[in-house]
Amino acid sequence: MYPDLSYLAHALFGTAPDNWLSIFKTFGFMLALAFLASAMVFYHELKRKAQAGIYTPTPVTVTEGLPPNPVEIAMNALVGLLLGGKGGYAAQHFAEFRGDPAAVILSGKMAWLAAMVGAVLLGGFTWWDVNRRRLATPVKREGLLWPHDRISEITVWAAVGGIVGAKFFDVFDNWEDFVQDPARMLLSGGGLAFFGGLILGFIAVVSYIYRHKIPFLPTADAVAPALTVGYGVGRIGCQLSGDGDWGLVSGPKPGGLSWLPDWMWGFTYPHNVLKDPDTAPVPSVPIPGCQWDYCLQLSQPVFPTPFYEIIMMVVVFGILWSLRKHIKVPGLLFFIYLGLIAIERFLIEKIRVNVVHDVLGFHMSQAEIIAVALFVISIVGGIWTWQRAKQG
Repeated sequence: MYPDLSYLAHALFGTAPDNWLSIFKTFGFMLALAFLASAMVFYHELKRKAQAGIYTPTPVTVTEGLPPNPVEIAMNALVGLLLGGKGGYAAQHFAEFRGDPAAVILSGKMAWLAAMVGAVLLGGFTWWDVNRRRLATPVKREGLLWPHDRISEITVWAAVGGIVGAKFFDVFDNWEDFVQDPARMLLSGGGLAFFGGLILGFIAVVSYIYRHKIPFLPTADAVAPALTVGYGVGRIGCQLSGDGDWGLVSGPKPGGLSWLPDWMWGFTYPHNVLKDPDTAPVPSVPIPGCQWDYCLQLSQPVFPTPFYEIIMMVVVFGILWSLRKHIKVPGLLFFIYLGLIAIERFLIEKIRVNVVHDVLGFHMSQAEIIAVALFVISIVGGIWTWQRAKQG
């Protein structure tokens, strides 16, 4: 496994692991790529729909040549303070930062002299840059803003809502662990529940498009393949880093699957990112002869469920991508997406390690409960959009 990029560089180029590249954690790196990939697909679909006449632009007035804005200067100075303070602390305490960058970044630890220098430099540069473009008489220009022009803002809203939701749902599902060590769970880069991220990220984006009067149903259709891509790329991060989101003990490989590589049936996730011998469903054990920072592997092979989900997301994306130009009912593609991911997640939960809840006599994981709810919503929503289109 590749808990950070130093291990990936070791596999590709033979460099020693646990070097400066270890500050870049593989899961976090792939999570960033997931948001980028989602944004690219979402932008493509929004622009395609705009060209098809589905959206209308919003008139905007831009004033050029204004004097420096104190709020803008203060915000950039704050960014400079954080970059300087955290960067300075990381340089002074590299071993600590390399071991757990998220804990340092989200803590109150700062190199305050470097923080002040960073604030002055970035705040001062902002003042200088705006001032040099200042005009004696500011000029107003009229323009048009399409939904795809707002993709950066939408992505930020989706990222913040998604990460907060994913962490919140994971805390709820592992409440006892949270009570014992809340700081570790909140500051950890792992422990992200997909459906929690989907729900709160969706709410955040819907609130944004509602405020800006962007039509909901065609936008929901545009986001469906984007969410699929993002989830698939995120699961690549889970598989590469070995973040604990794996399955149950796989047992012997059936004879009918002898052609399948062993790791696709059962995998021990060597050098996984957890650094914890007490892993579910089996304990982790030391890798013989390993002297690196990450030297554990599972004592028995388990189902590599992140890999299975990557394959499933490729299939789901292919279905949605092939249907997107043929389905003319606004919103229907989005409800098809909900149904597909509900089925996918419900099935994969059967071989995953989960916290199980008692629901009306049924023993179900949080993801299974949400999957059932989403499947019902997909059926009801699909019927509603179909009837709505017929009546309109």
